[in-house]
Amino acid sequence: MPRGRYSLHDPHDHTPLAQEHFHCAPGPSGWRYVSQRTTPEGDHTGSVDLALDALGRPIRLELHAAGWQVRGAALDGVTWVRSDPAGTEATEGNVQAHAFTGTSPAFLIATARLLRLTPSSAATRVRLVALTDPVLAPRTLDQSWTLLRSESHATDNGPLTVDEYQVTALDTGERHTVHLAGDVVLAAPGIELEDLESPPSVFD
Repeated sequence: MPRGRYSLHDPHDHTPLAQEHFHCAPGPSGWRYVSQRTTPEGDHTGSVDLALDALGRPIRLELHAAGWQVRGAALDGVTWVRSDPAGTEATEGNVQAHAFTGTSPAFLIATARLLRLTPSSAATRVRLVALTDPVLAPRTLDQSWTLLRSESHATDNGPLTVDEYQVTALDTGERHTVHLAGDVVLAAPGIELEDLESPPSVFD
């Protein structure tokens, strides 16, 4: 069960934004990722709890940030409820989309798991609901994902396969590269893996 810490920063000016302390693991029904987020100074700012089914669909999502809460799942597209800090009202949303995304590294792993691309796959379009910081406001967006290459690297714990994806924002044309190893993000814009206590899990 991988356990470790990501540092999150602004991908443009590299301003430190947060530390995300996580653990994740595949299970009999899919995969689960749980994390706590802190400021660079160590103050708690939120949490992520994401569970996927065997096909990579989000069967449960719970996010907390700045007092806001979002609970969601894949249901008639994706459906969610967003609650305000006072807890006095909740807003429901539903979009014909494939999954959720956001600043947590969990969402990159989840999208890759959902698409299951191979290096011979054509670029694949995916519609996502982004839950944007700091108040988890929902925004629908379209991306194109391509698996450029998969390479095996020798490690002390055996071979490690690293997948390199090209992700394109279809509204702006902006492209970036994401490197994944199993259920761990090795590198992506705004994300650095700072500490990993055990090897990534390998998906079947």
